[in-house]
Amino acid sequence: MGMNGNAFLAIWHDIEEGGHAEYIEWHTREHMPERLSIPGFRTGKRLHAPSASRYVFGTVYSGETLETFRSPDYLERLNNPTPWTTAVAPSFRNFLRVACERIAEAGHGDGGSMATIRFDLSGDDGETRLRANAQALADTMLAVRGVSCVHVGVSRNEVSSVRTKETELRAVMNETVFDVVVLVEGSSSAGLRAALPEVERLAVESGILQAPVTDIYETAFSLTSEDMRGAA
Repeated sequence: MGMNGNAFLAIWHDIEEGGHAEYIEWHTREHMPERLSIPGFRTGKRLHAPSASRYVFGTVYSGETLETFRSPDYLERLNNPTPWTTAVAPSFRNFLRVACERIAEAGHGDGGSMATIRFDLSGDDGETRLRANAQALADTMLAVRGVSCVHVGVSRNEVSSVRTKETELRAVMNETVFDVVVLVEGSSSAGLRAALPEVERLAVESGILQAPVTDIYETAFSLTSEDMRGAA
């Protein structure tokens, strides 16, 4: 499966108490199939960290290009939520969503666990330096024991901050913005957890990335656009 395409959309959030079971049913049976049927969407992964104090749920979608995440087809869905979406969306809390241009990747396949690491860039020329060094950094992270895949993305808030009818259904977003998202996958939760301090150290010691904020999840459900074509 893998994270195909040149961009990804990363989402973090919580669900109000008592709403987890309904959210999971909706997300599995309707929401992800709907998203993966949109042209340009390639892969979707729901992430779950039941014991986390914040951002218990996450989703990552890969897209053919960054424009996938503000395409007319996608905006049409966002502005016409289904009845089930309309019922579930108000239960979202601490919602954070950002489209990213993927500038480097290393490794193949899918890990059973994923860490999402949000970074700020260091210095006024941070993005320029990151683009020049992102592949080397991804390769170095991949070499850490316990890591199976790495994806480096530059946040493009101008793509994902468009307000829609779905936006209006959720609580107001007051989450902190950031510059870079690194997705790190591992074959085991224990192995990935053990690898993360070294992964963060490599990032910060590059002199390009700073202030890492890491969440680690199990991959709870995955779907691809090929799955949806097979179901048509």
